[in-house]
Amino acid sequence: MKLLLDENLSPRLVEFLRDVYSDVIHVRDVGLASANDDTIWRFAASNSRTIVTKDEDFNQRAFLLGPPPKVVWLRAGDANTAEISRLLLNHHSDIGAFERDPEAALLALK
Repeated sequence: MKLLLDENLSPRLVEFLRDVYSDVIHVRDVGLASANDDTIWRFAASNSRTIVTKDEDFNQRAFLLGPPPKVVWLRAGDANTAEISRLLLNHHSDIGAFERDPEAALLALK
């Protein structure tokens, strides 16, 4: 799974997730810190990455534009990094199935 963590998520998540999600990067790892949503969207689409975010704007883009890219929308409120990590690890199989579904654009996790 090729995940791109949005700026609203801690870059430390990469190290917490790497054992399960071997191809996970944060936007700052690819020079996209403070990039606008359109730039992140285009990068993810052209690099076959699924955006992982808490940002509702990507949810709306997924519905309007469809994949690619795909969006995993974390509806976890003020969850800390450890809680976000657990959420993503607990839903590994769901995220895998979502990535394999060519029609799916958005996966919301709580």
